[in-house]
Amino acid sequence: MKQILDAILAGDSAAVGALDVPDHYRGITVHADEAGMFEGLDAKEKDPRKSLHLDDVPTPELGPGEALVAVMASAINYNTVWTSIFEPVSTFSFLKRYGKLSPLTARHDLPYHVVGSDLAGVVLRTGPGVNAWKPGDEVVAHCLSVELESPDGHNDTMMDSEQRIWGFETNFGGLAEIALVKSNQLMPKPAHLTWEEAASPGLVNSTAYRQLVSPNGANMKQGDVVLIWGASGGLGSYATQFALNGGAIPVCVVSSPEKAEICRAMGAELIIDRSAEGYKFWKDESTQDQKEWKRFGGRIRELTGGDDPDIVFEHPGRETFGASVYVARRGGTIVTCASTSGFMHEYDNRYLWMNLKRIIGSHFANYREAWEANRLIAKGMVHPTVSRVYPLEETAQAAYDVHRNLHQGKVGVLTLAPTEGLGVRDPELRAKHQQAIDRFRNR
Repeated sequence: MKQILDAILAGDSAAVGALDVPDHYRGITVHADEAGMFEGLDAKEKDPRKSLHLDDVPTPELGPGEALVAVMASAINYNTVWTSIFEPVSTFSFLKRYGKLSPLTARHDLPYHVVGSDLAGVVLRTGPGVNAWKPGDEVVAHCLSVELESPDGHNDTMMDSEQRIWGFETNFGGLAEIALVKSNQLMPKPAHLTWEEAASPGLVNSTAYRQLVSPNGANMKQGDVVLIWGASGGLGSYATQFALNGGAIPVCVVSSPEKAEICRAMGAELIIDRSAEGYKFWKDESTQDQKEWKRFGGRIRELTGGDDPDIVFEHPGRETFGASVYVARRGGTIVTCASTSGFMHEYDNRYLWMNLKRIIGSHFANYREAWEANRLIAKGMVHPTVSRVYPLEETAQAAYDVHRNLHQGKVGVLTLAPTEGLGVRDPELRAKHQQAIDRFRNR
């Protein structure tokens, strides 16, 4: 790997293609024989530091339409946490099912799972049928792996019956020195960003774009009031930026004064610190408090001058979903993904049905949506929200921090990159946006 790294650091793309690809590399894994290690524990008691390993693994065979990428940096997503605590199911069930699809996909069904759904790096090799990318290209990857043999996927690849999230439902993910991706996952690395900055937006930026901006999601328009849960976090911070850039009015819900300041730094003005204001939407494990829904809705109208949210950007799930349905305006939209506080949602259907509201499920993004979201990053219109960067050896601690909500914004991981701050190819564009970049990184 040293020769490859030296060529990348020197910016010698031609040399990268001429070097041999190592037959092994280091990657962050979970092990199939440990899938039951947390049985009987509450989710919050499950510790990713016990289940995530740094292993030396064989480099996978390169197939048609695929690329091997030398990964300079990656990032932690909540799906990495789910993988590490084997919830809602062990990801080895995904790998086994994928492995039955074809002799080529059988490579993914292994007793270990190399995880991670983000990367920034350099193409090492491409398989047969790849024409748009070549060795030496600097790239980022979105995380939709799709077979595209079903007609269902040709209008929207997220509707394909064989679409999967790379590094979560497939093997050979981005928290490693080398990753295997389909060529139609690749996008140009934003030239003004460092490796760790470029790696961090992929999953959450594209997810937020589809969920909020795309016609496949809430189809946000100018003037919409958008309630954004977790507005300073990895997903919510991009939703906040899209709302601000798109002429909408974000109402940012956070859980601390520090997170409120992050939203103000992004340009948001309407902020609710739910901890400081003491909102408790559940009286106990089985009973929601509708008086708290009403109090919360009143606070939103107080901030907006009397308007209810046109769109509720939902991702906490069980804890907040009843309140989200209640506070959306008549005819409004609740668009939901993730459910980090629990998948089993409860709400009072009267407030949905009698007020003609809509619930839209949203899951990651198709290639077009991911490309558009990355294009906004590349133009400096949306900025990465990196709060902390760990070396590959400390990935398990990084996942633990995300699991315990000790982070703000995205948590990056250096894979091959030896230090932070490397990889900037367009210093002029960076200088133009340096103040904003620093504001988003100094969180």
